[in-house]
Amino acid sequence: MKILVVNAGSSSLKYQLFDMDTETVIVKGGAERIGIPGSVLKHKTKDGEKIIEQDMPNHKVAMQLVLHALVHPEYGVIRSMDEIDAVGHRVLHSGSDFDRSVLLDDEVLAICKKNAELGPLHMPANILGMEACREVMPNTPMALVFDTAFHATMPPHAYLYAIDYDDYKNYKIRRYGFHGTSHKYVSQEAIKYLGKPAEQTKIVTCHLGGGSSISAVLGGKCIDTSMGFTPLAGVPMGTRSGDIDPAVLEFLAEKKGYSLPECITYLNKKCGVAGISGVSSDFRDLTKAADEEGNERAKLALDVFCYGVKKYIGAYAAALNGLDCLVFTAGIGENTWEVRRMICDGLDYLGITLDPEQNGRRNDGSIHDISGKDSRVKVLVIPTNEELVIARETKELVEA
Repeated sequence: MKILVVNAGSSSLKYQLFDMDTETVIVKGGAERIGIPGSVLKHKTKDGEKIIEQDMPNHKVAMQLVLHALVHPEYGVIRSMDEIDAVGHRVLHSGSDFDRSVLLDDEVLAICKKNAELGPLHMPANILGMEACREVMPNTPMALVFDTAFHATMPPHAYLYAIDYDDYKNYKIRRYGFHGTSHKYVSQEAIKYLGKPAEQTKIVTCHLGGGSSISAVLGGKCIDTSMGFTPLAGVPMGTRSGDIDPAVLEFLAEKKGYSLPECITYLNKKCGVAGISGVSSDFRDLTKAADEEGNERAKLALDVFCYGVKKYIGAYAAALNGLDCLVFTAGIGENTWEVRRMICDGLDYLGITLDPEQNGRRNDGSIHDISGKDSRVKVLVIPTNEELVIARETKELVEA
């Protein structure tokens, strides 16, 4: 079975074609600058990368260009579109309507459009991707895999905010959580590595990247997560503030003359480690500035970030009533050993220690055990694979 995974952004459309018999990637690529001058498609096969510069005014044209590249006689990988058995779409938000992946139909599409207000930065693009694929591939079954679905197992005491209950009921204001496909994948891989029944496991997963979130996974199911109603909540991130006193919004509006939307843009785009450091949102730049250049604000930004992650680990160890495994994943979690060391420093009370040599090793794409010899908790670096999760769930839905 061949499954095409599509991840549509506001001006981009990433894709991977999987052979699900072996769970291998046949081709991957992405259309960039959709609706912007200078559109380009990057199409990467085992033989190399093909760069296609062509105007893409909308997602439909971008999708047509992707499909044309897949069957191209020179750099294509399939003979015809009939070889694609299904399409899996990454979708940001399920709202309260879906607690798992679903097959796309008119009713599901209408619900996604209703929920677009819950994810105004991502959902419109996700919907454009669905509609473009349906128009170009009308007879191919399609599945929607939601970033929020893995967190649907959270109990009410974890997802409710302490606001008027009627406002929660009427407006669906609650914690949803994000990065669900990543947290699901790495927690499942950790359970396999631990070699014990899933129901006996207590795991904290740390998805640390440009956007970062922490999840508590009990018996293979999420019971709490750091992101909230939007991906702005939780630990400090690249340019996002993370958790903040809501009264700051009124104060900012008065002091800087911001409107409410401008306050939200400020918290999303001008804060986080970039705002603290004044250097960058990229942790490679921050560690270089802190370690090699002695930049105190860069060091402070790293301290704030690592302290924030450490607090969530401690809180979730309490929520889980213990801890078997701590997992680091995503760009920073997989590749920045200094951040892992800073986060784990002082967690020996939980039974967490690191092997400095193993922690300093370069990520080779496999599960990497960085636990110290005396660590009572397994500390793992697990490369995430959200696209494979989407392909697996699409295959399962289509076969069912």
